[in-house]
Amino acid sequence: METFRAVQSAKGPSLFLLSPWLEQNEQLTAGFTGRDGGVSEAPWTSLNLALHVGDRDEDVVRNRSLLTEALDWPFEAWTCGEQVHGCEVQHIGPKDRGKGRLSRDSAIPDTDAIMTDVPGVLLASFYADCVPLYFYDPEHEAVALAHAGWKGTVLEIAAKTIQAMADRYGTKPEQVRAAIGPSIDACCYEVDGIVIDRLEELASRFAASETAAAADESLMKRMPNGKAMVNLKQFNRQIMIKAGILPIHIELSKWCTGCNREKFFSHRMEGGSTGRMASWIGIRER
Repeated sequence: METFRAVQSAKGPSLFLLSPWLEQNEQLTAGFTGRDGGVSEAPWTSLNLALHVGDRDEDVVRNRSLLTEALDWPFEAWTCGEQVHGCEVQHIGPKDRGKGRLSRDSAIPDTDAIMTDVPGVLLASFYADCVPLYFYDPEHEAVALAHAGWKGTVLEIAAKTIQAMADRYGTKPEQVRAAIGPSIDACCYEVDGIVIDRLEELASRFAASETAAAADESLMKRMPNGKAMVNLKQFNRQIMIKAGILPIHIELSKWCTGCNREKFFSHRMEGGSTGRMASWIGIRER
């Protein structure tokens, strides 16, 4: 069964809720947006949530406001980083609440993973094929998001996020709940050259993992033309397991953004001119 459940909110935005987590904790919100229910015009039609793709800033801000309204959160809680396809992880404290909400210049700089243990902060990050990673530490009431394209994946941003949570909050990996959201899948993600080389290097690091037996074919399939079809979701799942997260604690979405362009933006399938979905996570103030 798909772990990200599709719903159309009464206030417009198309949402994909991380249902297993929400059913266990009413104070938690987590999910992923679709492409419908916003105000952006073509080619960002219509729920574009990123400020860096050429869309009108006022339309993006309105879309962000529509999302927080649909989630019954204050817009002031929206907090995001300036994603650069790196592996920097930043803690979000009370003074950081709302950064990046209205402008890219005010976002947490040079950061692809954000985490917090502050109730009332809504973390958000942006995607159009890259892999959204979610982390929840129920013992310390801490949450995190990480943005993993192929570069973030080979830099093992998932493992760095878990380590940062351990250093800051005392998080124990075996207690972490993790989720891998909608993103481009092996059916649509063809790569070549240096990308293959870097991913093969990463795959070799899984050799000692007890889950690695099924790794090679599920991670990357070489094609007759010298290219390869890559499953970034499975790469990130292996990284999580290697970092100490229990396999039974990892939710994995089956949604492929490349195959489902009526629901999601896809940078690759739409020639680079498209909007961005958002992942979100936060713990409500009691």
